[in-house]
Amino acid sequence: MYEIMGSYGLGYGYMGLGLIFWILIIVGVLLVIKWLIEQGKTTGDEQQMTAMDILKARYAKGEITTEEFEETKKRLM
Repeated sequence: MYEIMGSYGLGYGYMGLGLIFWILIIVGVLLVIKWLIEQGKTTGDEQQMTAMDILKARYAKGEITTEEFEETKKRLM
């Protein structure tokens, strides 16, 4: 009888370890997701460009005329 009860107690200990294991897995996955989101926010050249840089790039691509470039440049300065 003692032997049967002892094995039940050991089973509960393993359940606790399994619960801790799954909690660690879930926390790890959440941390990876958070890290990926943070990486997405900091990458990309356009996010770090100033308004003047964007204006110059649009002018260089021919998206705006010289008059539009000069007018917008005056407003930015």
